[in-house]
Amino acid sequence: MFFTAIWRSLPACASRPITFSFPKTHRNPIGRNVSASNCHSYLAIMAALASEADYVFIPEDPVVHNWPEKLCKKILQERSAGQRLNIIIVSEGAIDRDGNPITAEKVKQVVVDRLQQDTRITVLGHVQRGGNPSAFDRVLGCRMGAEAVLALMEADDKTEPCVVSLDGNQAVRVPLMECVERTKSVAKAMEDKNWELAVNLRGRSFARNLETYKMLTRLKPPKSAFDEQGRGVGGYTMAVMHIGAPACGMNAAVRSFVRNCIYRGDTVMGIHDGIEGLVAGHIKKMEWSDVTGWVGQGGAFLGTKRTLPEGKFKEIAARLKEFNIQALLIIGGFEAYHAAGQLTDQRGLFPEFRIPLVVIPSTISNNVPGTDFSLGADTGLNEITEICDRIRQSAQGTKRRVFVIETMGGYCGYLATVAGLAGGADAAYIYEEKFTIKDLQQDVYHMASKMSEGVQRGLILRNEKASDNYNTEFIYRLYSEEGKGLFSTRSNVLGHMQQGGSPTPFDRNMGTKMAAKCVEWLVEQLKANTKPDGTIEAKTPETACLLGLVRRQYKFTPLKELIGETNFEQRIPKHQWWLKLRPLLRILAKHDSTYEEEGLYITVEEEMSTDSPCA
Repeated sequence: MFFTAIWRSLPACASRPITFSFPKTHRNPIGRNVSASNCHSYLAIMAALASEADYVFIPEDPVVHNWPEKLCKKILQERSAGQRLNIIIVSEGAIDRDGNPITAEKVKQVVVDRLQQDTRITVLGHVQRGGNPSAFDRVLGCRMGAEAVLALMEADDKTEPCVVSLDGNQAVRVPLMECVERTKSVAKAMEDKNWELAVNLRGRSFARNLETYKMLTRLKPPKSAFDEQGRGVGGYTMAVMHIGAPACGMNAAVRSFVRNCIYRGDTVMGIHDGIEGLVAGHIKKMEWSDVTGWVGQGGAFLGTKRTLPEGKFKEIAARLKEFNIQALLIIGGFEAYHAAGQLTDQRGLFPEFRIPLVVIPSTISNNVPGTDFSLGADTGLNEITEICDRIRQSAQGTKRRVFVIETMGGYCGYLATVAGLAGGADAAYIYEEKFTIKDLQQDVYHMASKMSEGVQRGLILRNEKASDNYNTEFIYRLYSEEGKGLFSTRSNVLGHMQQGGSPTPFDRNMGTKMAAKCVEWLVEQLKANTKPDGTIEAKTPETACLLGLVRRQYKFTPLKELIGETNFEQRIPKHQWWLKLRPLLRILAKHDSTYEEEGLYITVEEEMSTDSPCA
């Protein structure tokens, strides 16, 4: 329920006090929203990253004794810069370096007394526990429950007790007593006021999240990032652009990339409207304040199109040379991956393409090779799951009704399969798993059998390109005809509403992490491929990569290696991890199937050493 809890927290963090009726030119705004979370520090840090909170108080990293002065100074600076809302998150058990407790009431009093600003406290409490679970948590529960059953079936009287967990995208089994000892060691480190050790004992992912939050929440980059003339000390000029359809999480990734680059002292160029914008010269230098407020916004503020660079290489090379772009980040879907491959193939003809290049996969279809998850897929999944919940409610009220729902995704059946698992579907038809008229008939008979046993509703999902002949209309008519007298059938094509409104916490934080990793990787490649005269000569396959989450870790995979793993005709990977979840979908829908074990036995140290988007 971890991401569900953050999901519940964000609407409260994003709410505006009613006193924000003043015009923007008003110099003394009176609105303030102080959020107090009765939760673990993981929730506080992840919610702070996902909501662009201005300040966060956590017990593992206590603030210094003069925190009131620092807090008020930052708020005043942000107000002077035009910010109309400030969010402060207080974790349960927050303290200062001397061990004095910090509460939401104390923070409010500091702001009111020193700044005379209208301040509100929102104690989230059990709101974080309630409501419908997110799609991620539903699927996680299904996977971990199945893994727990297999662990119990394999156990004997000598088997060490274990905790079934998820590390990255890999189900793992961790020794129970090691987990207990690690938890005790955190408490001991905090009791001894060894704060650095306490943070490290939470795991590498927690420490990195905290470091990333502190960097991104700054009002402006540090003075050390610039020389006396105001030029960046990093010296590199990097660019970021989108190619493909818009997806939630793109803006969060751009924000993180821009601020990480500027923090180092590098220059960042934003390329608008994809390849067409690059050719037309729609390129603008991006500043720290340009990306304020982007993390929670859906869509793509830089603009994106599906146009590929083929046939425009000469014009693209000229623009890269004109703006002295030395490294390029492309955020997008299958088109972004394809476009990056085309640019890399032209390095022999155009020296301007011999720069480090990296792709962050971002598409609701989750059809890009080299990664288990793409930005935007979690948001799309939650949209479909929420719609399925509403449709199921309608079906239950009507009694004996079956809904046939068509999802997006092209030839990739990820959305239909995982949404089916999260939404409790009876079947999900996809391109990757061929089905015949006999399979459809058996599912109809299975549905009729469930109805006769007292189940009052049915849910069928179909990927939009699952079959040319067995389309949504055909399946709807088949269920309607064969179900006469037993149940009624309705169909629903979801369309572009699946692309979502605001990105989920998962997509916000994953985009933030992946962009930060891309900056580190690009800098490494620039340093390794810069000639003595200052020119960049990146020609090896390892200098053009795609960043993805592969099982337990983030991985930079050369684009050349991914060609053999790609079905370019159907625009899908040849091997897809989520196909192993389909037997679980059928088992939970009371079909006969076999689910294979996926769990690995690892130690607590191994689990803590990975950097996962799930922590």
